[in-house]
Amino acid sequence: MSLASLTHGEGKPLVLVHGWGMHAGVWMPLLPRLEKRWRVTMIELPGHGESDFLQGDVHDWGRALLESAPESATWLGWSLGAMVSLAAAATAPERFEALVLAGGTPRFVREPGWECGMQKALLDSFANELFSSPERTMLRFLGLQVRGAENERETLKQLRSGVRQRPQAGREALRCGLDLLLQTELRPHLSGLRVPSLWLFGEKDTLVSAKTADHVRRLQPLARTHVIRSAGHAPFLSHPEACLKALEEAA
Repeated sequence: MSLASLTHGEGKPLVLVHGWGMHAGVWMPLLPRLEKRWRVTMIELPGHGESDFLQGDVHDWGRALLESAPESATWLGWSLGAMVSLAAAATAPERFEALVLAGGTPRFVREPGWECGMQKALLDSFANELFSSPERTMLRFLGLQVRGAENERETLKQLRSGVRQRPQAGREALRCGLDLLLQTELRPHLSGLRVPSLWLFGEKDTLVSAKTADHVRRLQPLARTHVIRSAGHAPFLSHPEACLKALEEAA
């Protein structure tokens, strides 16, 4: 399955994978700086943007990404895109020069022993709202991504602007994406991951706690983690310089 992708710039290959309900438009504020040093391929998740929908689990989505990605590249995945990128790296580590995960986690939902996760009830409420008001659900989710962070209003403005630049995700894809967030368990893959990885967390992130960094280091001792001060769930928008610097160091 070939997913929709947009390619810009020249240089080292870089793959960008957006989060739930978004599309390639979310990367546009960062693109002018990225394309000066990278050949950027922005791949849209199944059913998002202009990609066809694919029913499946996180590994099915990861394999679909690999079909549309360069043979070898550094990958930057955000949120759900980070989880799918991590699944792709577990499937084909030879295709990855490095893996950068922004607001990423191997397990999104909170449970005993994993208190850094998100409350399952909150994700369930998003799933229930999808059938009555998809637009309201997306606006609520966008608000959570910036709540309490520095530059909250400006970052939310950029997220909303990005949403309008490409076709909206279909309800089927949104529902499947939420199921992936609820069900995906990638912690067992971390100890054997053979890809250099850097995990970026926002200090003020209300969806993926910055405390996840401690858990990741225990599961994957060779992983690098970095907490961006005052950032929320979209640090590449609120703190682009810190993210660009981290990306350069990881590659």
